[in-house]
Amino acid sequence: QVQLVESGGGLVQPGGSLRLACATSGFNLYYYDIAWFRQAPGKEREGVSCIRAKNEGSFLADSVKGRFTIFKDNKDNTKGTVYLQMNSLKSEDTGVYYCALPRTGSVCDEFIRPHEYDIWGQGTHLTVSS
Repeated sequence: QVQLVESGGGLVQPGGSLRLACATSGFNLYYYDIAWFRQAPGKEREGVSCIRAKNEGSFLADSVKGRFTIFKDNKDNTKGTVYLQMNSLKSEDTGVYYCALPRTGSVCDEFIRPHEYDIWGQGTHLTVSS
């Protein structure tokens, strides 16, 4: 059974750093695109970053370029972790962060469209506030 479980959210002061993790199971992470999304209160879900299968590239939304990094750890054939390292956090980074997986196909590109991803985790909350 495919599962995505996010963790690492919390309360951070502006300018601070945090690393989110998405624990994956039930599939070989090496062979799949995977992405991070976020949803702020009252706003639509937006793509933050994605990383392609076989580590063949990654993309960041313009709003987080230079501050966030995505990387993954393929532990074995059925388990892995995708990380989102977030630095220089701003209040506008506040929201619920989700990782998501497409059932098939290569969808990770500079647009990071939510509708192209089919399987979602439960989300982890990030609040950036002083």
